[in-house]
Amino acid sequence: MSVGGTGSGGPDVVIGVLALQGDVGEHVRALESGGARVVTVRRLAELESVDGLVLPGGESTTIDRLLRVFELRDALRARIADGLPVYGSCAGMILLADRILDGGKGQETLGGINITVRRNAFGRQVDSWEELLPLEEVTRGGPAVEGIFIRAPWVEEAGPEVSVLARLSAGPAAGRIVAVRQGRLLATSFHPEITGDDRVHRYFVEMVRDSVAATTA
Repeated sequence: MSVGGTGSGGPDVVIGVLALQGDVGEHVRALESGGARVVTVRRLAELESVDGLVLPGGESTTIDRLLRVFELRDALRARIADGLPVYGSCAGMILLADRILDGGKGQETLGGINITVRRNAFGRQVDSWEELLPLEEVTRGGPAVEGIFIRAPWVEEAGPEVSVLARLSAGPAAGRIVAVRQGRLLATSFHPEITGDDRVHRYFVEMVRDSVAATTA
């Protein structure tokens, strides 16, 4: 774990991006823009070295299978239970959910957020959706965040300990929950990493800095 000096805005932190499948490079660039040192994670030693982790978009069933192949699944579950800050986008939201609807055969999640998600809720890729989201927790009154939903999940149900950060306001999915936080875990249905807007990643970097500061105080 990184406990080294202070960087801009708080403790210096190392954030990993799970690099088994999905849009890894986009997350790396967004996190670096947000002020973090970034490593890609494929092995146990790399997982053990990070202060926070991003679970990227991709194919959730494939990522679930590869977590087992690379023998990371149990270790990652344990680190989440121990309080590792984790941000999951799209497939990453599915992985962080405690419950999944319409999952693949034998598909399991890592869990941690008391939500039920519906996999591929928006339908096929041609049914993708875009919407501007206020996301006040992230924007602090600034411009809305562009939400791009590609074969994305949405949250069917959230427990009382889950903070709902954004819901859709238009279209056939109006009212559906698409961004949540529970403690040190953050999840979005959409892909901020592909828009060039790094505010969601900056918000997560601050979550990780707060976690490191609390641990090393």
